[in-house]
Amino acid sequence: MVYQMTKSALLVGVVTACQFIPILGLTLIAGTLIDRYPKRTILLITQFGFLLLGLAMTILVFSGVIQYWQVLVIALGYGTLQSIDTPTRQSFVVELVGQKDLMNGISLNSSIFNLAKIVGPAIAGILIVKVGIGWCFLIDTGSYIAVILGLYHVQTIQKTTTSVRHAVLQDIHEGLAYVWHNDNIRISAEMMLIVCTLNFNNNVIIPIYAQTVLHQGAQGYASLLSATGIGSLIAAFLMSYLARYGLRRSLYLLVTAGTIVVQMAMVFVHSYGLAWGLMVVIGFCNMIFLNQSNASFQFSVPDALRGRIMSVYVLLNQGSTPIGSLYVGGIMDLTSGLFGFPACGLLALILLVPLLVSNRFVVKKWLTH
Repeated sequence: MVYQMTKSALLVGVVTACQFIPILGLTLIAGTLIDRYPKRTILLITQFGFLLLGLAMTILVFSGVIQYWQVLVIALGYGTLQSIDTPTRQSFVVELVGQKDLMNGISLNSSIFNLAKIVGPAIAGILIVKVGIGWCFLIDTGSYIAVILGLYHVQTIQKTTTSVRHAVLQDIHEGLAYVWHNDNIRISAEMMLIVCTLNFNNNVIIPIYAQTVLHQGAQGYASLLSATGIGSLIAAFLMSYLARYGLRRSLYLLVTAGTIVVQMAMVFVHSYGLAWGLMVVIGFCNMIFLNQSNASFQFSVPDALRGRIMSVYVLLNQGSTPIGSLYVGGIMDLTSGLFGFPACGLLALILLVPLLVSNRFVVKKWLTH
């Protein structure tokens, strides 16, 4: 919708940046709240907030008065809620399935999330073409009602653990110190900072790439998003099967290399069919990367610190998105939609190589386990 309004890749990137900027400032603070208060209560509040924002967007679109600045304001509101909602949901999994089945719970959570990523864009593409984008926002708004009802009735099997309350800054420092002094988590965090900043910009790149390179409309754009969802779903099912074997860090490194290589190779792709197939590969690699990052952060973490640890995970996963969005949006405005994926893949490679070399002894252990 924004690209149709503005015809600017950079302004699409600004919208995405506004959606994720609050995560930079609020997620670590949110982690202290998650460790202090019942997670289900927090989720009920955030989901109701999402419902109100969706309702506002629906009214603005159907009334025909929607403007770019209004989208920015709603994106900021969404990001504010997301900075609390996402780490809460991630740390809530262990209370739903227990410590024994945590790895499987993470993979199942990913499977459901990515099934929605396949079905949602496919339906949205049809609705945009047939009846208009306003119906997409209306259906999205109504979906939160089901989520709120589900949360209200959900039962946990593991007792909520609350941390000893200190000053907020002290709580944040405690969580960050745990991440920094654990080599496996620290290197995972550094890899996430690079990969999530540069290789998770599909929402910015694909609409411009689909229109300017592949000459596809809304349905083609939605289909490419669905392709990444299909790849992610396949990966989530695979990781659910492999969960019995615990963390597989060699696979972690393999998919990191895979997504970078494929994104750099996109500079040669002008065919819709080939692009669709490579989107499946990118979705597959990215989902395994996030799955293993999530598991690395949650594996053997004290429950009293889980909210703060997962707030760092969310900060790295989503908080760095504004930087990547503005970077790739600017690159495509200066060049063309063809160079969005390659510019991200190449810079990620340049940054990752010295990181892995400087931590080669830990990386060697990863490759042998």
